[in-house]
Amino acid sequence: MRRFFFAAPLLFLLFSCENRQPRIHAINPRIGIMGEILTISGEHFGDTRDESYVTISGITPITSSYLEWTDTRIQVRIPEFGDSGLVAVHRDNKKSNAALFSNRETMPQTQGEYTGIGPRILSVEPPSGQIGSVVTITGSGFGASREGSGVFFAWDAPEASVEVSETEFGYELWSEREIRVRIPDGAIAGNLTVRTSQGSARPVFFDITGKPGAKTYTDKRRYAISYSVDIRAAEAEPPNRLYLWIPRPVKSASQRDVQPLSRSVEPFIENYRGTTLFQMQNLSSGANPEVTLSYMVEVYAVETTIGAYSVTAGSRTGSSPIAAEYTAPSPRIPSDDPRIKERSAAIVGREQNPFTKARRIYNYLLAEGGIQWKQLPGGPLEALEAKQADPYTAALLFCAMARAAGIPAIPVSGVLLDRNRTASRHYWAEFWVDGFGWTPVDPALGAGAAPPAFISRADNSGYYFGNLDNQRIIFSRGFTSLSQMDPRGHVAIRERDYALQNLWEEAVGGLESYSSFWSDITITGVYYQ
Repeated sequence: MRRFFFAAPLLFLLFSCENRQPRIHAINPRIGIMGEILTISGEHFGDTRDESYVTISGITPITSSYLEWTDTRIQVRIPEFGDSGLVAVHRDNKKSNAALFSNRETMPQTQGEYTGIGPRILSVEPPSGQIGSVVTITGSGFGASREGSGVFFAWDAPEASVEVSETEFGYELWSEREIRVRIPDGAIAGNLTVRTSQGSARPVFFDITGKPGAKTYTDKRRYAISYSVDIRAAEAEPPNRLYLWIPRPVKSASQRDVQPLSRSVEPFIENYRGTTLFQMQNLSSGANPEVTLSYMVEVYAVETTIGAYSVTAGSRTGSSPIAAEYTAPSPRIPSDDPRIKERSAAIVGREQNPFTKARRIYNYLLAEGGIQWKQLPGGPLEALEAKQADPYTAALLFCAMARAAGIPAIPVSGVLLDRNRTASRHYWAEFWVDGFGWTPVDPALGAGAAPPAFISRADNSGYYFGNLDNQRIIFSRGFTSLSQMDPRGHVAIRERDYALQNLWEEAVGGLESYSSFWSDITITGVYYQ
């Protein structure tokens, strides 16, 4: 009898554990798109997620993708890089039964059939055009406003596309039946499509014409990066708020794929003008919150071949938004200063071709700029007068001289990666040629000014005009202008950091005293392809 009473609880325990295996009853939607919310109904999921997780087509969503987790219901955002496949719930080393999810974007469609769901392209006018020119797309189902939707052109990589760019003032009009956009830098002849929360339109062919040269993207490399902000509240009384604008790696033609891997705190706003905005409320004295972010960033080397003689007269000057914005002076790019204008005019002479003018300015900086890696005081005017510059002032001085010569130019900031996987803040520039797009220039690396462990090139002076290596990660292109959340807030500005933005921190209310530590960018993995 003792054996019976000993075995019975054991059998009951085993039976109970078996019953506690997670089970999916239904998923909604069964056919959907990447990025939308998937609801999983069932039982034995657990009251909290803890170490449990969901897999969708073998992909595990990041922590911030989970919106709800209860014992009978899970809501999770479908990973952007997922596909059709099986959905399963994993808990306590037990895996649920599988449910089939189908990606609407990859489902075959009968030519000419339209279901009435999602965007539909009826015409594109003109059917071809140059980089930077305007294209009108007519159809239906685009949505009354753009929000998270976008227009995508073919790109120089298999199965890839490049979105119309905000940096190039790409979106001029968005309505339910008509979209007007500028062809983005990096686009090539191929499929054009519209993507909304309701799905993707059937693509149409669009031809890129009139390029005065070629731009290729090679040597793809993927970097896993991590960085954090550590806050220590010294004197604080509620109510109070602290806002942190933490830069995100930007998406561009050379940095096409940026995927969040993890973050320790949910953001207040996911993507606010190239930053992730975090809000901390009612901190108490002695509080020590920390925000940690990690991303996977795909980087390409850029190689350009352009014949100066091929740059047409229409590319030399222009009244486009790009020309108007990026030839204008600003506090950090004083292109209207008489000293800048005089020196720029002397360098370019009577030359009218923007590509040749930019090369002359670049060559001048290498020959006369005294560029060194060590940080120097002052800005571009001081660098011009002293004929001594660091990467930051050299990039701004190139932009100022280019703008004075009528060439649209922007500074670019980020980190440079050496052979020891150490990330150093770095600055370079890009200038715009109509019909071709952005052309990179790195005066500092062209002059040989680099960290000691950086893998330099023997042909650095020639290479870094028009070309760019894949040993860097971009955090801003141009200056990002952010607005305070509260006009009464006290703001903190970080000069010469890995992103060029006007706001980093804002304290509101009873947060009288605090300190912040922004970590350097840490490279946690490098993947070659």
